[in-house]
Amino acid sequence: MRMLYFVYMLTCFVVAKAGSHSLKAFITYIDGQAPFPEFSVVLMLDDLQIGYYDSTTWKAVYRSHSDSQFHDEEQRDVDAVFRDMYNIFKERALYLKENQNHTNGVHVHQRLAGCKLLNDDESGPLQSLDALDGQTIEEFAFDMGKNNTETKMTWRPWDQQKWLRIKFMYENVYHPICFKVLRRYLHLEKNNVLRKVKPSVRLMRKTLPDSRGLQISCLATGFYPRHINLTLFRDGQPVDDDQITGGEILPNGDGNYQMRQSLVISAEKLEGHKCNCTIKQLNLDNKLDIMFDVAECDPGSFSLSVCSYQCAGVNVCGGSHHNCTHHMELI
Repeated sequence: MRMLYFVYMLTCFVVAKAGSHSLKAFITYIDGQAPFPEFSVVLMLDDLQIGYYDSTTWKAVYRSHSDSQFHDEEQRDVDAVFRDMYNIFKERALYLKENQNHTNGVHVHQRLAGCKLLNDDESGPLQSLDALDGQTIEEFAFDMGKNNTETKMTWRPWDQQKWLRIKFMYENVYHPICFKVLRRYLHLEKNNVLRKVKPSVRLMRKTLPDSRGLQISCLATGFYPRHINLTLFRDGQPVDDDQITGGEILPNGDGNYQMRQSLVISAEKLEGHKCNCTIKQLNLDNKLDIMFDVAECDPGSFSLSVCSYQCAGVNVCGGSHHNCTHHMELI
């Protein structure tokens, strides 16, 4: 469970906002006997895997649909960064064995490190997050423009000599290499990471068993990039977060994303209520608003009705639709 939680935190740590782009390295070092490489790296451009590196070959392998490959200069750059990180993990594992009795079993060291280009093509800070066996032990941020570093340590403070070495590596190795690779592969993969796909939106009504009322769900699916705001309203007011289930942005199998929020309305509160869901997404020209009247879209003897839209205008279920396709599904 700790490991799953840390993987979730990694996913959220260096996520590029709309209009910005990030390069992230997911790094794993395994101390102990395991059927995996001792050291491995997955390299991500935004949410697209572009490379893989491990201690079996000490070579970066390009992992995209593009025909391009890491050229010799990039191989040297990647090797310089990841060999240094490998040595950091190796030294840390030795220190833990000698000072904290980490001698039994398998111990997993993880790091998420990355950089981000902001909306104006300015370089943002470099960031890293370290964990040991699923527990965060170190956070670090370096802002080259402001000549500023921020750290949060939970296990062993750095002495002055180590501080100077780390600052040198970030200024002269990590920073220039990260942004050079980010800009190059952003150009090579622009057809993938810069594509824009509008969501298909469904507002669903499900009758719950034992007369417990209705479940109203709003689903936006098939959109890219992942930046989206979905809000459920009841009678014109946003529904409190503690009454909503779902809300996570999840990947689809085709490389796009989906998001669903659900609300349960009890049987005694059904009459006279209206629900709507509002979606604001990077690729929508206008806000998408879908309204659902409990008395409308009646499924008859069926338990679920779906109102579907795929458009960029303002919509009302059962009313007029602006530049939209609409259909009802009974399941």
